[in-house]
Amino acid sequence: MILFLTIVSGLAWSVVYVDAIRIGFKDRSYAIPAAALGLNFAWETLYAARSVATGIDVQGVFNIAWGLADVVIVYTFLKFGRSELPAWVTRRLFVGWALLLGVTSFAVQLLFVAEFGWDDASRYAAFLQNLLMSGLFIAMFVARGGPRGQTLLIAVAKWIGTLAPTIVFGWYRGSPLILGVGLLCSVFDLVYIGLLWRSRRRLRPRA
Repeated sequence: MILFLTIVSGLAWSVVYVDAIRIGFKDRSYAIPAAALGLNFAWETLYAARSVATGIDVQGVFNIAWGLADVVIVYTFLKFGRSELPAWVTRRLFVGWALLLGVTSFAVQLLFVAEFGWDDASRYAAFLQNLLMSGLFIAMFVARGGPRGQTLLIAVAKWIGTLAPTIVFGWYRGSPLILGVGLLCSVFDLVYIGLLWRSRRRLRPRA
């Protein structure tokens, strides 16, 4: 069951990244909130590299695939992200902010490793940044005034991709922290799904 849920999570998050790349280029935007993208990119880069160094398992395969996909999503952020900001944010300020965000994201991940060790750090950091992402998706929907650069497929796949490891590490392996944070992710994810579903129905042409 644990292997099955790991594969479900891996495939679901892969769907998130593939559709994020698609809609990013289609809408000339970026589909993953900036702070969450920075943390994800740092997490996947570090743990993909560790998988290569220590031996690649099922999760390691997904880590490498996600890391490669994140490179493209980061490109969409750098290419289109400036247009999402107020006019007073110059290109130089945007690049400086992006660099600060990237450095901070890697620093946070390494601090988790220093505090908890590689195994626990990978789980704690992943779930906490996942909760941040869940909240930021809702904030992005509000800031953009609708679903531009977002899709219902991303929202549903993100929910499933988080729920599966919540069951693995929170329930089967008995971590109250991961179970609680994972369930909070589900609450925010379902709210976000509801927002996108409602906006989709409102935008659908009437017969």
